[in-house]
Amino acid sequence: MSDSPTVAVFRPDDDRIEAAVSLLESLDADPVPDPMLAIDATGATPRTDAEYVVFTSKTGAELVSRVGWEASDETVCAIGPATAEALREEGYAVDLVPEEYTSSGLAAALEGRVAGSRVEVARSDHGSDVLLEGLVDAGAYVHETTLYRLVRPEDSGESTALAAAGELDAACFTSSLTVEHFLDAAEAGGVLEAARTGLADAVVGVIGEPTRETALEHGIDVDLVASEATFERLASETVAEATATDRA
Repeated sequence: MSDSPTVAVFRPDDDRIEAAVSLLESLDADPVPDPMLAIDATGATPRTDAEYVVFTSKTGAELVSRVGWEASDETVCAIGPATAEALREEGYAVDLVPEEYTSSGLAAALEGRVAGSRVEVARSDHGSDVLLEGLVDAGAYVHETTLYRLVRPEDSGESTALAAAGELDAACFTSSLTVEHFLDAAEAGGVLEAARTGLADAVVGVIGEPTRETALEHGIDVDLVASEATFERLASETVAEATATDRA
């Protein structure tokens, strides 16, 4: 490993991948941008008869604004600060952000508030069941609207080839789907087992427990779970671990 660890990042191919590359470069890493998620918008809008509307991504905030959704008296909830910021940039007031930026954290923050209430969850087609189950257990009437589908870009896979060649020092997985799409891309490129082996020799960082569980289910060892469910924390801790591994 060189002084600058080679770090794969799988954010969508928009300003998020650009920001991720800039952040990794600021951390003296050599980023490998390999978007594993592309957005296929459905054009759907959240229902208008809910007391609570829950958003779980920046993408969702941008899409509902694009299709003209207007908030009225709903309590608008965001899963974390990045989603909240995106909602505010689109002109929506945000009423609640949980202390823990995860599906379970959001469900816990709403527990005790939503019994008997209608809760609209507006998100992608790959949202965690943890959120819906937590809201139902809290006594809410839950409806889910799929704002967009997450698909793997056809040209993804640069990082899988590097992993297979033993040239990847670290990887930052930001969702279960990035893990699954990484493996799909590796299989499509004929390097699935070699890529798994390459990851075993790299530092694998994940953004939360659901992503860790998915990685383990697919035979990928995880070196760290970010101490906060943000890409900034994931990147900084993964780079620090990769750098420390190199110096050990």
